[in-house]
Amino acid sequence: MNDLELNNIQQHWDSLLSSAISWTPRIITAVISAILIYLIGSWMIRMIKKLVAKAFKKRNMEASLQLFLLNIINWGLNILLFIVVVTQLGVQTSAFVAMIGAAGLAVGLALQGSLTNFAGGILILLLKPFKIGDFISTNSGVSGTVEAIDIFHTKLITPQNQLIVIPNGVVSNNSITNFTQLGSRRTSLDIGVAYDADLKQTKEILMRVINNNQYAFTEPAPQVMVTELGDSAVNLSVRVTTSNENFWKMNEELIINCKEALDKAGIGIPFPQRDIHVYNK
Repeated sequence: MNDLELNNIQQHWDSLLSSAISWTPRIITAVISAILIYLIGSWMIRMIKKLVAKAFKKRNMEASLQLFLLNIINWGLNILLFIVVVTQLGVQTSAFVAMIGAAGLAVGLALQGSLTNFAGGILILLLKPFKIGDFISTNSGVSGTVEAIDIFHTKLITPQNQLIVIPNGVVSNNSITNFTQLGSRRTSLDIGVAYDADLKQTKEILMRVINNNQYAFTEPAPQVMVTELGDSAVNLSVRVTTSNENFWKMNEELIINCKEALDKAGIGIPFPQRDIHVYNK
Protein backbone atom coordinates (compact mmCIF):
# COMPACT_ATOMS: atom_id res chain seq x y z
CA MET A 1 0.00 0.00 0.00
CA ASN A 2 1.59 3.27 -1.07
CA ASP A 3 1.55 6.61 0.66
CA LEU A 4 -1.25 7.99 -1.60
CA GLU A 5 -3.68 5.25 -0.61
CA LEU A 6 -2.81 5.69 3.04
CA ASN A 7 -3.50 9.41 2.75
CA ASN A 8 -6.91 8.75 1.11
CA ILE A 9 -7.88 6.29 3.85
CA GLN A 10 -6.79 8.77 6.52
CA GLN A 11 -8.79 11.53 4.89
CA HIS A 12 -11.98 9.36 4.73
CA TRP A 13 -11.51 8.33 8.33
CA ASP A 14 -10.97 11.91 9.46
CA SER A 15 -14.07 12.99 7.51
CA LEU A 16 -16.16 10.21 9.05
CA LEU A 17 -14.89 11.00 12.51
CA SER A 18 -15.57 14.70 12.13
CA SER A 19 -19.09 13.96 10.83
CA ALA A 20 -19.75 11.62 13.75
CA ILE A 21 -18.49 14.23 16.19
CA SER A 22 -20.70 16.91 14.61
CA TRP A 23 -23.79 14.63 14.54
CA THR A 24 -23.35 13.14 18.01
CA PRO A 25 -24.90 16.09 19.89
CA ARG A 26 -27.86 16.07 17.50
CA ILE A 27 -28.39 12.33 17.90
CA ILE A 28 -28.08 12.52 21.68
CA THR A 29 -30.48 15.46 21.75
CA ALA A 30 -32.97 13.63 19.51
CA VAL A 31 -32.82 10.45 21.63
CA ILE A 32 -33.22 12.36 24.89
CA SER A 33 -36.09 14.37 23.37
CA ALA A 34 -37.78 11.17 22.13
CA ILE A 35 -37.44 9.55 25.58
CA LEU A 36 -38.87 12.64 27.28
CA ILE A 37 -41.74 12.82 24.77
CA TYR A 38 -42.48 9.13 25.34
CA LEU A 39 -42.50 9.48 29.14
CA ILE A 40 -44.61 12.64 29.13
CA GLY A 41 -46.92 11.22 26.46
CA SER A 42 -47.44 7.97 28.40
CA TRP A 43 -48.30 9.96 31.53
CA MET A 44 -50.76 12.13 29.58
CA ILE A 45 -52.41 9.03 28.06
CA ARG A 46 -52.96 7.57 31.54
CA MET A 47 -54.47 10.84 32.77
CA ILE A 48 -56.73 11.14 29.72
CA LYS A 49 -57.95 7.56 30.22
CA LYS A 50 -58.75 8.25 33.89
CA LEU A 51 -60.68 11.42 33.02
CA VAL A 52 -62.61 9.69 30.24
CA ALA A 53 -63.42 6.73 32.52
CA LYS A 54 -64.82 9.13 35.16
CA ALA A 55 -66.91 10.88 32.51
CA PHE A 56 -68.30 7.53 31.32
CA LYS A 57 -69.25 6.54 34.88
CA LYS A 58 -71.03 9.86 35.46
CA ARG A 59 -73.13 9.19 32.36
CA ASN A 60 -73.94 5.66 33.59
CA MET A 61 -72.63 4.20 30.34
CA GLU A 62 -72.80 0.45 29.82
CA ALA A 63 -69.73 -1.39 31.14
CA SER A 64 -69.10 -3.16 27.82
CA LEU A 65 -69.21 0.14 25.92
CA GLN A 66 -66.91 1.79 28.49
CA LEU A 67 -64.29 -0.94 28.10
CA PHE A 68 -64.48 -0.88 24.30
CA LEU A 69 -64.21 2.92 23.98
CA LEU A 70 -61.35 3.06 26.49
CA ASN A 71 -59.47 0.46 24.44
CA ILE A 72 -60.07 2.44 21.24
CA ILE A 73 -58.85 5.65 22.90
CA ASN A 74 -55.81 3.85 24.33
CA TRP A 75 -54.81 2.38 20.95
CA GLY A 76 -55.36 5.66 19.12
CA LEU A 77 -53.31 7.72 21.57
CA ASN A 78 -50.48 5.18 21.65
CA ILE A 79 -50.28 5.10 17.86
CA LEU A 80 -50.19 8.91 17.81
CA LEU A 81 -47.43 8.89 20.47
CA PHE A 82 -45.42 6.34 18.46
CA ILE A 83 -45.59 8.52 15.34
CA VAL A 84 -44.45 11.60 17.30
CA VAL A 85 -41.53 9.69 18.89
CA VAL A 86 -40.20 8.23 15.63
CA THR A 87 -40.60 11.64 13.96
CA GLN A 88 -38.45 13.14 16.68
CA LEU A 89 -35.79 10.52 15.88
CA GLY A 90 -35.75 11.68 12.26
CA VAL A 91 -37.66 8.75 10.75
CA GLN A 92 -40.02 9.56 7.88
CA THR A 93 -43.56 8.65 9.04
CA SER A 94 -45.33 8.88 5.70
CA ALA A 95 -44.76 5.16 5.14
CA PHE A 96 -46.27 4.34 8.54
CA VAL A 97 -49.33 6.46 7.85
CA ALA A 98 -49.82 4.82 4.44
CA MET A 99 -49.51 1.35 5.97
CA ILE A 100 -52.03 2.15 8.71
CA GLY A 101 -54.48 3.55 6.15
CA ALA A 102 -54.14 0.52 3.87
CA ALA A 103 -54.55 -1.86 6.80
CA GLY A 104 -57.66 0.01 7.97
CA LEU A 105 -59.19 -0.13 4.48
CA ALA A 106 -58.50 -3.86 4.16
CA VAL A 107 -59.97 -4.62 7.57
CA GLY A 108 -63.02 -2.47 6.83
CA LEU A 109 -63.75 -4.30 3.58
CA ALA A 110 -63.22 -7.72 5.14
CA LEU A 111 -65.41 -7.01 8.15
CA GLN A 112 -68.13 -4.93 6.52
CA GLY A 113 -71.00 -6.90 8.07
CA SER A 114 -69.36 -6.99 11.49
CA LEU A 115 -68.74 -3.24 11.34
CA THR A 116 -72.44 -2.70 10.67
CA ASN A 117 -73.27 -4.69 13.80
CA PHE A 118 -70.56 -2.82 15.69
CA ALA A 119 -72.00 0.56 14.68
CA GLY A 120 -75.47 -0.67 15.66
CA GLY A 121 -74.17 -1.77 19.05
CA ILE A 122 -72.58 1.64 19.65
CA LEU A 123 -75.87 3.37 18.78
CA ILE A 124 -77.86 1.08 21.07
CA LEU A 125 -75.50 1.57 24.00
CA LEU A 126 -75.36 5.34 23.50
CA LEU A 127 -79.02 6.11 22.70
CA LYS A 128 -80.41 3.39 25.04
CA PRO A 129 -83.71 2.54 23.28
CA PHE A 130 -83.80 -0.41 25.72
CA LYS A 131 -81.72 -1.74 28.59
CA ILE A 132 -81.06 -5.08 30.27
CA GLY A 133 -84.28 -6.39 31.80
CA ASP A 134 -86.65 -4.68 29.35
CA PHE A 135 -89.19 -6.74 27.42
CA ILE A 136 -88.98 -5.74 23.76
CA SER A 137 -90.35 -6.82 20.41
CA THR A 138 -88.82 -6.23 16.98
CA ASN A 139 -90.71 -5.79 13.74
CA SER A 140 -89.41 -9.21 12.65
CA GLY A 141 -91.66 -10.79 15.29
CA VAL A 142 -88.94 -11.60 17.85
CA SER A 143 -89.91 -10.82 21.46
CA GLY A 144 -88.18 -11.38 24.78
CA THR A 145 -86.48 -9.94 27.83
CA VAL A 146 -83.10 -8.32 27.15
CA GLU A 147 -80.44 -10.54 28.74
CA ALA A 148 -77.29 -8.81 27.46
CA ILE A 149 -76.22 -6.04 25.09
CA ASP A 150 -72.84 -6.73 23.52
CA ILE A 151 -70.95 -4.71 20.94
CA PHE A 152 -72.06 -6.96 18.07
CA HIS A 153 -75.19 -8.76 19.33
CA THR A 154 -78.22 -8.37 21.61
CA LYS A 155 -79.40 -11.43 23.55
CA LEU A 156 -83.07 -11.99 24.40
CA ILE A 157 -84.75 -14.59 26.62
CA THR A 158 -88.22 -15.50 25.34
CA PRO A 159 -91.17 -16.34 27.63
CA GLN A 160 -90.49 -19.99 26.60
CA ASN A 161 -86.97 -19.64 28.12
CA GLN A 162 -85.23 -19.66 24.75
CA LEU A 163 -82.11 -17.61 24.02
CA ILE A 164 -82.27 -15.47 20.88
CA VAL A 165 -79.12 -13.71 19.61
CA ILE A 166 -79.88 -10.81 17.24
CA PRO A 167 -77.20 -8.86 15.30
CA ASN A 168 -77.15 -5.26 16.44
CA GLY A 169 -77.24 -4.03 12.85
CA VAL A 170 -80.69 -5.59 12.46
CA VAL A 171 -81.91 -4.21 15.79
CA SER A 172 -80.70 -0.64 15.23
CA ASN A 173 -82.06 -0.42 11.66
CA ASN A 174 -85.58 -1.59 12.48
CA SER A 175 -88.43 -0.45 14.70
CA ILE A 176 -88.47 -1.72 18.30
CA THR A 177 -91.38 -1.88 20.73
CA ASN A 178 -90.28 -1.48 24.35
CA PHE A 179 -93.05 -2.72 26.63
CA THR A 180 -91.42 -1.95 29.99
CA GLN A 181 -89.58 1.36 29.61
CA LEU A 182 -92.57 3.48 30.70
CA GLY A 183 -93.11 1.43 33.87
CA SER A 184 -96.66 0.31 33.06
CA ARG A 185 -98.54 -1.57 30.36
CA ARG A 186 -102.06 -1.29 29.00
CA THR A 187 -103.87 -4.38 27.86
CA SER A 188 -106.07 -4.48 24.80
CA LEU A 189 -108.26 -7.55 25.29
CA ASP A 190 -110.69 -8.19 22.42
CA ILE A 191 -113.97 -9.92 23.32
CA GLY A 192 -116.70 -10.79 20.84
CA VAL A 193 -120.37 -11.07 21.84
CA ALA A 194 -123.45 -12.21 19.94
CA TYR A 195 -125.31 -9.76 17.74
CA ASP A 196 -128.45 -10.07 19.87
CA ALA A 197 -126.59 -9.03 23.04
CA ASP A 198 -127.38 -5.75 24.81
CA LEU A 199 -124.14 -3.84 24.22
CA LYS A 200 -124.72 -1.29 26.99
CA GLN A 201 -125.34 -4.08 29.50
CA THR A 202 -122.28 -5.93 28.21
CA LYS A 203 -120.07 -2.87 28.71
CA GLU A 204 -121.40 -2.43 32.28
CA ILE A 205 -120.66 -6.07 33.11
CA LEU A 206 -117.13 -5.89 31.74
CA MET A 207 -116.47 -2.60 33.58
CA ARG A 208 -117.55 -4.18 36.88
CA VAL A 209 -115.07 -6.98 36.27
CA ILE A 210 -112.33 -4.41 35.70
CA ASN A 211 -113.20 -2.45 38.85
CA ASN A 212 -113.03 -5.63 40.93
CA ASN A 213 -109.55 -6.52 39.64
CA GLN A 214 -106.86 -5.89 42.25
CA TYR A 215 -104.15 -5.09 39.70
CA ALA A 216 -106.05 -2.58 37.54
CA PHE A 217 -105.04 1.09 37.77
CA THR A 218 -107.71 3.74 38.08
CA GLU A 219 -105.50 6.24 36.23
CA PRO A 220 -105.41 6.27 33.30
CA ALA A 221 -109.05 5.29 33.43
CA PRO A 222 -109.95 1.82 32.09
CA GLN A 223 -112.13 1.63 28.99
CA VAL A 224 -114.52 -0.81 27.35
CA MET A 225 -115.02 0.17 23.72
CA VAL A 226 -117.10 -1.32 20.91
CA THR A 227 -114.58 -1.59 18.10
CA GLU A 228 -116.01 -3.68 15.25
CA LEU A 229 -119.06 -5.36 13.77
CA GLY A 230 -117.35 -8.59 12.85
CA ASP A 231 -118.46 -11.51 10.67
CA SER A 232 -119.68 -13.59 13.62
CA ALA A 233 -119.71 -11.21 16.59
CA VAL A 234 -119.69 -7.65 17.84
CA ASN A 235 -116.15 -7.03 19.09
CA LEU A 236 -115.34 -5.04 22.21
CA SER A 237 -111.92 -3.98 23.45
CA VAL A 238 -111.08 -4.03 27.17
CA ARG A 239 -108.28 -1.54 27.88
CA VAL A 240 -106.76 -1.56 31.36
CA THR A 241 -103.40 -0.28 32.68
CA THR A 242 -101.25 -1.96 35.34
CA SER A 243 -97.61 -2.25 36.38
CA ASN A 244 -95.17 -4.26 34.29
CA GLU A 245 -94.75 -7.01 36.87
CA ASN A 246 -98.52 -7.54 37.22
CA PHE A 247 -99.45 -7.31 33.55
CA TRP A 248 -99.74 -11.02 32.76
CA LYS A 249 -101.52 -11.79 36.04
CA MET A 250 -104.10 -9.10 35.38
CA ASN A 251 -104.52 -10.14 31.76
CA GLU A 252 -105.24 -13.75 32.72
CA GLU A 253 -107.67 -12.77 35.49
CA LEU A 254 -109.55 -10.44 33.15
CA ILE A 255 -109.99 -13.17 30.54
CA ILE A 256 -111.31 -15.67 33.10
CA ASN A 257 -113.54 -13.24 34.99
CA CYS A 258 -114.95 -11.58 31.87
CA LYS A 259 -116.00 -14.94 30.43
CA GLU A 260 -117.61 -16.02 33.74
CA ALA A 261 -119.49 -12.73 34.06
CA LEU A 262 -120.81 -12.90 30.50
CA ASP A 263 -121.83 -16.55 30.95
CA LYS A 264 -123.79 -15.67 34.12
CA ALA A 265 -125.56 -12.86 32.30
CA GLY A 266 -126.50 -15.17 29.44
CA ILE A 267 -124.47 -13.21 26.92
CA GLY A 268 -122.96 -15.57 24.38
CA ILE A 269 -119.43 -15.39 23.03
CA PRO A 270 -119.83 -16.80 19.52
CA PHE A 271 -117.12 -18.55 17.57
CA PRO A 272 -116.55 -18.20 13.81
CA GLN A 273 -119.21 -20.11 11.92
CA ARG A 274 -120.47 -20.59 8.40
CA ASP A 275 -124.02 -21.28 7.24
CA ILE A 276 -124.42 -23.89 4.50
CA HIS A 277 -127.62 -23.91 2.47
CA VAL A 278 -128.52 -27.09 0.59
CA TYR A 279 -131.07 -26.87 -2.21
CA ASN A 280 -132.86 -29.96 -3.56
CA LYS A 281 -134.22 -29.86 -7.07
